[in-house]
Amino acid sequence: MNKIIAIPTEGEMVNAHFGRSQAFTIFSIETGKLTGSEVLDTKGYEHQHAGIAQLLKAKKVEVVLCGGIGPGAIAGLENAGLEVLRGASGLAQEAAQAYADGTFIATTAICNHDHGHDHGHNHHGHHHEDQHGHHNHGHSHDKEHNHNH
Repeated sequence: MNKIIAIPTEGEMVNAHFGRSQAFTIFSIETGKLTGSEVLDTKGYEHQHAGIAQLLKAKKVEVVLCGGIGPGAIAGLENAGLEVLRGASGLAQEAAQAYADGTFIATTAICNHDHGHDHGHNHHGHHHEDQHGHHNHGHSHDKEHNHNH
């Protein structure tokens, strides 16, 4: 797998708020190994999803790994032909390596500033979180398909 991926970063850490990121770290992956990285300064592009998408496309980025991201930003990136995977956290390099290894697990964290409301919907009589220790797996996948297609 040869891919170029981008992660919104703050220093060496994944920036959990995509829209507020002032830098992205771009990683090159060849056959499961990270072969290079560079930092792309995006100061002044906060919340300008189309602008960021074009900057990333210019760097040949195909996939964006991020933490939380709003639906508008997802749409902006996907409309530009970028794949968006949520659920990255911690050291950016470790998230990139997990993606390269095929062990990165994407989640459905959408920041719509309405967390309390979403919270209620994931509990209607379902106890997936008790069995698996995961909190949001119950219904999130249905919702994800509606947003992405």
